[in-house]
Amino acid sequence: MNRKGTVLLPILIVLFIISLVLAAGLFYLYQKEHAQNIQLQVQITDLESRQKITEGKLEESKKIAAESQLNLEETKAKMNSLTEELAKEKSAHTETLNQLEQYKSDLQQQKSLRQDLENKLKAAQDDGKKIKEQMKIIQQQKVELEEKIKNAEVSTGSVELGKVVVNNEPVVTVDNPAKGKSSPAQKVDKKAVSPQGKSLEGKVLVVNREFNFAVINLGAKDGVKSGDKFLVSRDGKSIGEIKIEKVHDSMSAAGFAVGLQDLIKENDKIAQKAK
Repeated sequence: MNRKGTVLLPILIVLFIISLVLAAGLFYLYQKEHAQNIQLQVQITDLESRQKITEGKLEESKKIAAESQLNLEETKAKMNSLTEELAKEKSAHTETLNQLEQYKSDLQQQKSLRQDLENKLKAAQDDGKKIKEQMKIIQQQKVELEEKIKNAEVSTGSVELGKVVVNNEPVVTVDNPAKGKSSPAQKVDKKAVSPQGKSLEGKVLVVNREFNFAVINLGAKDGVKSGDKFLVSRDGKSIGEIKIEKVHDSMSAAGFAVGLQDLIKENDKIAQKAK
């Protein structure tokens, strides 16, 4: 028994010491936690105090903002009113300036119209003189052209009279002014049929682009009549159409559209258009 009591006593002492240490540790931890709780409580109280101060400042700021907003609205209303008045003043001023400019423009326009009328009157007078002069020139050119055609008819030696096809056999008739005889050896670029036939072919001798007409080497003796139409071609390509206006014995004058004056050339082939 004594040995057992001797062994248990140190164990109990050790356990007691451990208990004391644990109790001391727990007490220290309690004290530390308590101190932290007190500190946190103080911080919470301080934060609540600051929050109340901040809320008070926020309410005051809201009041100031509301008052500022009201003042801003009043200022905007005043500015809008002043802007409208200024716009009205500008509009009235602009209208006055526009009326003044309109009066100036009307006056200038009247002066310009008067000057234009004077210029047009003068130009009309000048045009009348030019037209009279041009009429004289045209009449003179017409007389000269008719004289040339008559001379060409009389002097057939300078014009190819054509090739008459009868029964599909060509007979060439070209006057030779040097010998006064016909030379069948000369080749001519003109083909026609008898008045009883249906088709005539020839060529363009002269092109007058100023008055839009051409002279062809077919005339009354070839059966050409005023109003007949001929198709003009070159190298197998169609160029346009001409219409007989005046017929002479061995040649005729044919008019053509304005757009053809630069297309039709001398020596272009012609073929009578079927009626």
